[in-house]
Amino acid sequence: MADKVKVLVVGLGNMGASHASAYHRSEGFQIVGIMSRSIKSNTKIPAELAGYPLYEDFDVALKETKPDAVSINSWPNTHAEYALKAIAANCHVFMEKPLATNIQDAEKVVAAARAKNRKLVLGYILRVHPSWIKFIEVGKTLGKPLVMRLNLNQQSSGSAWHWHKNLIDSLIPIVDCGVHYVDVMCQLTGAKPVRVHGIGAKLWAEADKQNYGHLHVTFDDGSVGWYEAGWGPMMSETAYFVKDVVGPKGAVSIVAGQAASTASDAEVSNSADIDRHTKTDALKIHYAAVDGDKNFKKPDEIVSMEDEPGHQELCDREQAFFLRAIREDLDLTEQMDAAVNSLRIVLAAEQSIELGRTVELG
Repeated sequence: MADKVKVLVVGLGNMGASHASAYHRSEGFQIVGIMSRSIKSNTKIPAELAGYPLYEDFDVALKETKPDAVSINSWPNTHAEYALKAIAANCHVFMEKPLATNIQDAEKVVAAARAKNRKLVLGYILRVHPSWIKFIEVGKTLGKPLVMRLNLNQQSSGSAWHWHKNLIDSLIPIVDCGVHYVDVMCQLTGAKPVRVHGIGAKLWAEADKQNYGHLHVTFDDGSVGWYEAGWGPMMSETAYFVKDVVGPKGAVSIVAGQAASTASDAEVSNSADIDRHTKTDALKIHYAAVDGDKNFKKPDEIVSMEDEPGHQELCDREQAFFLRAIREDLDLTEQMDAAVNSLRIVLAAEQSIELGRTVELG
């Protein structure tokens, strides 16, 4: 049996706790420490993780635990710094998106991983989601050009209020979450993005940056896509979850269980529930072909996704892939390049907002 991969877990928020749970239950990983800058004072430790060494300083944790791998799930503005230090210490790296808060640092991280022959796996959770894989597979059959309509708005309250407020201090929503969805657009089209336009607004007095944004991407095959994201207590939950692709041959949509089943359900905000961000319930496939009388030849098809994995299972899948990448020496070139590409697109959208004009991509 192969030796366990010793992993240092950095960050114990929503994603960090889920990834730590995956390592804890995996036969292939051994947690050697958990690091968070306030872990000894303000962080609630899940019961299953209570016995592991705790650190508040990354450099100390890296030196004392001597891990084989580092799992980085901290605030985005720490990602590149921690990753470069981990790779310099000869560690493989799993990192939650985004790679960095700017392209220069993102490219440095990828270059360092290649130079040291270390595995760098990014937390693009939709890439391991069977329903999203099917969604992209069907979307590729719809012809060209494609029209892609995607959003994820979140109404913030309670713990989500603080989580979103802190996230915005690092990145605006269309950058932080947008990398997932422009990555989906790039997979659907297989084409080169050529221009990006963004709009944004600051609706949240407590936030330092714009908490609402909308980006538009044009591809060199004529395909176009938009992505919308807003966080805050004022956000509407009407049409907060749109996942839709249209082509000459028809359309495919993710149909999630959005409608409240009772009046009491309707009073509860759930758009910030992390499990709902990947929930699909079903795919609806529409066929555009018509007969001589211009009636549709085929009815719409509903593909049930009732048995899809939940959020924790998806994190388990990501870590199973990370383990495979290390043990089987997988070539991660495509995934790393895609992560840089998606970050480049969303940062161009942010630049477009600041400049008030479309940004051409080289």
